[in-house]
Amino acid sequence: MKRYLYFLITLGFLMLWSSCRKDFEFSPSTGSLQFSKDTIYLDTVFTNIGSSTYNLKVYNRSDNNISIPSLRLALGETSNYRLNVDGIAGKIFKNVEILSKDSLFIFVESTIDINNFPNPDGNYLYTDQIEFDAGSNQQKVELVTLVQDAVFIYPDRDNTTKIIETLTLNIGGDLIETELQGRELLPNELTFTNEKPYVIYGFATVPPNETLTIEAGSRLHFHDNSGIIVSKGASIHVNGAFSNDRDLLENEVVFEGDRLEPNFSDIPGQWGAIWLLDGSVNNTINYATIKNALVGILCDGNPNGVNDKLTITNSQVYNSASFGVLGRNTSIYGENVVINNSGLSSFAGILGGRYNFTHATIANYWDNGFRQFPSVLLNNFVLDEENNATIADLTEANFNNCIIYGNDNPEILLDEIEDESVVFNFKFTNCLIRFEDNNNNFTGPNYDLDDTSKYEGNIYNEDPNFKDSDLNELIIGDDSAAINKGLATFATQVPVDILNVNRTSSPDLGAYQHITLPDEED
Repeated sequence: MKRYLYFLITLGFLMLWSSCRKDFEFSPSTGSLQFSKDTIYLDTVFTNIGSSTYNLKVYNRSDNNISIPSLRLALGETSNYRLNVDGIAGKIFKNVEILSKDSLFIFVESTIDINNFPNPDGNYLYTDQIEFDAGSNQQKVELVTLVQDAVFIYPDRDNTTKIIETLTLNIGGDLIETELQGRELLPNELTFTNEKPYVIYGFATVPPNETLTIEAGSRLHFHDNSGIIVSKGASIHVNGAFSNDRDLLENEVVFEGDRLEPNFSDIPGQWGAIWLLDGSVNNTINYATIKNALVGILCDGNPNGVNDKLTITNSQVYNSASFGVLGRNTSIYGENVVINNSGLSSFAGILGGRYNFTHATIANYWDNGFRQFPSVLLNNFVLDEENNATIADLTEANFNNCIIYGNDNPEILLDEIEDESVVFNFKFTNCLIRFEDNNNNFTGPNYDLDDTSKYEGNIYNEDPNFKDSDLNELIIGDDSAAINKGLATFATQVPVDILNVNRTSSPDLGAYQHITLPDEED
């Protein structure tokens, strides 16, 4: 009986509620919609590469439920834009409903082939509109995309043979092996110019005994898991030049990912690496900006050649997910080099080798979580899977008039397996170094800062006063401890800094000679 009574009460309540409820009634829109923006600029994309997804919010501010009779792209089904309206994909929609005081989301994407349009200068401005309703009630939101033409390099072109290499890296303490696909560059692809940007899929490989020449002002964009491999006997020559405009970098060679949207401008790990294989020779990089890679430069082997395997000058390496520059039993010479923001070390010379840096700024202000490695790492070994060590000579590792700093402490690590069969030679001369060992965690002869055969004329733990380390602006300010602390002997070897400022009279430490910038003047 109680259950029956409960049922009758519940049924009566539902009937009462139903009788009070008004059915949703929708009236045609009257041109009074409001929008979160009146123009959607889909940032520059390369031809045939899909854009990011952009959103538009459409508001019904009225007290009435409305139905939009027609919501469509002005170019209809032929449009190169794609819409998603409240979860439904398409280009033309009918009777789209919005409740009173409510809104709906529209998501917009595009993929555009520049070859379908007039292309006098390598760029094309593609436009369309989202139209709401028709006739006197019609409202519009503009869509604008700049499409940029490019030279595309990808594995399957001309049925060329794919190559596969295995790249092994330490990511957060885990050894990660990645198989890399790509192909050898064809003879007509061995000179990159600044006429169009290059978009590379897979690893573009310089064939044995050939040279890839990259001219000043060239732009190289890499897709995910892409990069450059320089084979045995091959070379890469990056021939950038000084740029007067430090924002445009018009003459530098820029290596970065293929996503051009501002949100991707400083995201690490968007592409692989510039990988100089064991046996590659005479590699030179001048005035280059290398950013957002997994490893900026990976240099393997040839530690004892007559010439250094890699000479890098006037160049910047930023936002590397693993290492900025990683040398493995190799030889590298650097002048006016700036390396910052790396997931592991900004510079690492492992398994010995030969390294010489003069007027370099090697810093690490990585802020994407805990960093286990310092800005500069030197060791003379590698371990296999069974923890067996292979050791080699660290013939020399000299850092002269450099800044070695960061947001951790200390910012140098000298990890040696002592063995009479190998040498472990290094020296820091007239450098500004972050090294404060209050707990005596770093002991032994390699950390004897009073040993002038290893440490001479250095400054420790004083502020380099970088302009903005988070934005990779490592110009030193008025209060920098690096000002006038350079040794003239080294400054005369590198008489101008990375900004082409003369440093011979009162040399500062690092890649930048201090000057009073316009925004610093009274």
